[in-house]
Amino acid sequence: GCLSTRGHRVNRVHPTSCCSAAELMSVLFFHTMRYKADDPRNQCNDRFVLSKGHAAPVLYAAWAEAGFVKEADLLNLRKIDCDLEGHPTPKLEFVDVATGSLGQGLGAACGMAYTGKHFDKSSYRVYCMLGDGECSEGSVWEAMAFASYYQLDNLVAILDINRLGQSEAAPLRHDMETYRKRCEAFGWNTYVVDGHDVEELCKAFWQAQQVKGKPTCIVAKTFKGKGLKNIEDLDNWHGKPIPKDRVDDLLNDLQAQIQVPNKTLCPELPSDDTAPADLSPISLPSPPAYKKGDKMATRRAYGTALVKLGQASQRVVALDGDTKNSTFSETFKKAFPDRYIECFIAEQNMVGVAIGCATRDRTVAFASTFAAFLSRAYDQIRMGAISQTNVNLVGSHCGVSIGEDGPSQMALEDLAMFRAIPTCTVFYPSDAVSTERAVELSANTKGICFIRTSRPDTAVIYSPDEKFEVGVAKVVRQSDSDQVTVIGAGVTLHEALAAADMLARKNIRVIDPFTIKPLDASTILASARATGGQIITVEDHYKEGGLGEAVLSAVGAEPGIVVTRLAVSGVPRSGKPQELLDLFGISAKHIANAVRQTFAN
Repeated sequence: GCLSTRGHRVNRVHPTSCCSAAELMSVLFFHTMRYKADDPRNQCNDRFVLSKGHAAPVLYAAWAEAGFVKEADLLNLRKIDCDLEGHPTPKLEFVDVATGSLGQGLGAACGMAYTGKHFDKSSYRVYCMLGDGECSEGSVWEAMAFASYYQLDNLVAILDINRLGQSEAAPLRHDMETYRKRCEAFGWNTYVVDGHDVEELCKAFWQAQQVKGKPTCIVAKTFKGKGLKNIEDLDNWHGKPIPKDRVDDLLNDLQAQIQVPNKTLCPELPSDDTAPADLSPISLPSPPAYKKGDKMATRRAYGTALVKLGQASQRVVALDGDTKNSTFSETFKKAFPDRYIECFIAEQNMVGVAIGCATRDRTVAFASTFAAFLSRAYDQIRMGAISQTNVNLVGSHCGVSIGEDGPSQMALEDLAMFRAIPTCTVFYPSDAVSTERAVELSANTKGICFIRTSRPDTAVIYSPDEKFEVGVAKVVRQSDSDQVTVIGAGVTLHEALAAADMLARKNIRVIDPFTIKPLDASTILASARATGGQIITVEDHYKEGGLGEAVLSAVGAEPGIVVTRLAVSGVPRSGKPQELLDLFGISAKHIANAVRQTFAN
């Protein structure tokens, strides 16, 4: 099915990558895996992740054989009006996570397997097929370490060792012994097999099901382009279609090898031991328990909010990368140890695992670390958007306000990073009350959510009954004689309020955007018009891509509005939080000066 169908030729597919995996896929889909072929997303089904996403045609061919994909649709592969894209995405019901940026499938598979074993407590198993080329990615080995540490015996990784990468041979070529040693060193039960021997594969997959306490890795020696005369195991065929004049010969050749041409293959059905996903909205069981004026860091309020959300729903789970005592996810761990996953210092894998946990709506996952370290997982986050995931990411320790730890720990690019992600909602709460509401809203918001939390204690400015909505800003201070609108978020909102106090006789309007994306353009525009078109933005973030640029793009079409931006310029340094806010020009006195400047102008 992958090569072509007579008379049709699809440009730029990866036929040789598919051929090496043909027997592996056949055995998996029609011997080993248990699933409902007419309901690929059924919660009881075994899961399959094609980490080597460029071999998508072999996946589509398997589902065509299972009867879910119409064979005629295979002819429209990679065309603009067909969901059979060049690499798999969840537009297709049989795809849980998008793949194609290599090295990411196994992390997501770990999340699915952990969920099956510990949250669903069900018998479904997870299979993940990787290529040998992608085993050069460090994220593969983060996932290998995670799976063995958590003894995910319901997980099977299949390494399709076909020797060749895209532009040359993979580093280990067919050195099967080294692959075996590496997998065993990472704590996996490992079988080295001939990937083209159906009987041997059936046996290895059966053995994997008997092993308890360890994940299994099936290291399959295969040949790229297997079965294609004068193409098999040769360089320079990656991602290239079969030339027109050779298609018929090759197809006749393959046809002649088919022994039982018309037998319909039926997969075995799964055990019905997994409940359907509960999709009801999750609400905080009680309003925030803070009074105006209380001092509380938003990072600490995050931990409290997460516990309350966990009380409201069993589906809420938390992950962290060994920063739980700083992000305050440990508050959740203490309350619900069975629903917390320690991912250790492997942020790429943590995000991958979280995305896996959230597939098929099995959990509402919150993954936290210092916001700066989420930049390390940016590719996983980007692929998460393509995967239509509903994962929630929480980044603490944003900006220079963290103080003495210095620039390596300061997130100053994170707003730009998350604003660029198409499905992302960016929450930037400024006090404990809005933090609780941000956590509640993100649990019920589709797509990726990012919550930016701060290290310093800040005053509670909202009453517990204040209502919050995505994309709705709060005007926290205003009068009829305001002449400047100041927009701050997190610590800079508090600096803006302090500046307003300093400027007692010069009235300024202060806005808390609450979400940076989507930004409440109408509130900002209305305020700007009421204050003579003068806006000052102030943010604990680099100038590029942050709050100021979000505001600029929101008011860009409006004539007569001037935006003055205060932001962190240049790489910062260690110091006391207040000293750093002063040094980088985003503290109350600098805001007050900027306001005076606009009056002077």
